[in-house]
Amino acid sequence: MEIKEAQQLVDNWIKTTGVRYFNELTNTAILMEEVGEVARIMSRKYGEQSFKESDKKVDLGDEMADVLFVLICLANQTGIDLTAALEKNLEKKSIRDADRHRNNEKLK
Repeated sequence: MEIKEAQQLVDNWIKTTGVRYFNELTNTAILMEEVGEVARIMSRKYGEQSFKESDKKVDLGDEMADVLFVLICLANQTGIDLTAALEKNLEKKSIRDADRHRNNEKLK
């Protein structure tokens, strides 16, 4: 699926099932909540924290998809074409970081 298709799919879902978008501030708060859920799993799966019994059945992919869904909602609400934004961002990083990471002793 292309990013543009994902944006359209989410928009269609919101308009048919979700009734309407939550406002931008609410969606920003929801995004932070969803990112926190990803962080919780990461700290337990890859970090030093242990899972509680109630956390053992969590699905990292599903939680990442929740983050992506809300991010797409915010992009749709604010008129952002995520494909164009990502392409522009990668171009910026390619210019800015052309030698930065290659010359970083910590990454060798």
